[in-house]
Formats: sequence, structure tokens, C-alpha cells
Amino acid sequence: MQNPYEVLGIKEGATKEEIKAAYREQVKKYHPDRHQDNPLYELAEEKLQEINEAYETLTKDGGNRTYRSGTAGPGQTQDLRQVRVYIDKGNLGAAEAELNRSSIRNAEWFYLSGILSMRKGWYDDAINNIQTACSMEPANYEYRNAMNSMMQTSQGYRTTANNRGYSNSNDELCRMLQCYCCADALCDCM
Repeated sequence: MQNPYEVLGIKEGATKEEIKAAYREQVKKYHPDRHQDNPLYELAEEKLQEINEAYETLTKDGGNRTYRSGTAGPGQTQDLRQVRVYIDKGNLGAAEAELNRSSIRNAEWFYLSGILSMRKGWYDDAINNIQTACSMEPANYEYRNAMNSMMQTSQGYRTTANNRGYSNSNDELCRMLQCYCCADALCDCM
């Protein structure tokens, strides 16, 4: 995760009121409803998720938290902290190499592996790894939040595909074509 102060565009040590005001301003700016029929829609969704995570990080536990990139959490080793740093910087090759070198396969490893896969565009692998992380540590909010976000995004893709006619519907023409293809594969008479 990026520095939440930077995400919200405020200085470290900002007051609760400054954090809340910056959060509201960013939400207004990047809300996906404002970008509905725009090629930037998906980017706005991602940015809004980042803004929500930053706000939650800064306001959790009464706002007494400070952010440090790569801060150790439960089960996080120096290697896995370094993977987070590489992912934050966009150095996916180094992040992957560090993950492959790590002998620890805990929930944090699966989570980071899932995030790396998502950044590479390997969505099925990303979902599988993050689901594994969630099942290993069901109370971890970061893992659950990533999983929910990915599921919402995939639901959006399915909805878009269905609206464009790429659905698994019981369309008569599709069924006829499937029967023709099956019959052609089974019989050389067609």
C-alpha cells in the first residue's frame, strides 16, 4: 500500500478534520459514477479503492496509527516486507524473484503473490492466492478487502460482457451452433 498521506494529498500528522476533508475531496474527484461512460472508469474505481484504504488506515484505532511502507505485521518477514516495497514501486520482477526465494508460505506470502499476479493481469491466479490468504487468516481485513475488491471488479466485467451479448444465456442460436459443432466433431458427414 502506498503512503496513505500521499494518497489523500495531505501532510503526515494531519488532524482528523484535515484527513476527513481530504478524503471527501478525493472521493468527489474519483468517484466512478462521475466517470461512468469514460475510458477512465476502471482507473477511477482503483483510485477510489486506494483512497478508501488510505482513509481507513489513518482513521483506524482512533487515528493513532502511523504508516510505514513495509511495516511488519503478523507473519511478515523482512523478505515479505521487501516484496511489498517492490510491488509499491512497480518492480514486479524483483517482487516475484523475492517471493520465489522465500521459504515461508504463510497467508502474507499468498496475499502478496495474489497482488503480484493481479498486477501482471493473471486474475485467476490472483483470486486463488488471495482466497488462500483469506482462508488462512479470515480476520485479516487487508486480505478480505482485496478479495472483495477483486470479486466486485470481476462482477463488473461479467455484467459488461452480458450487456454486450457474451453471456451464458439459453439463446437458441447459440444452442444450435453448439449442436452443429458437436455433430461436426463426431461425424465426418457434415
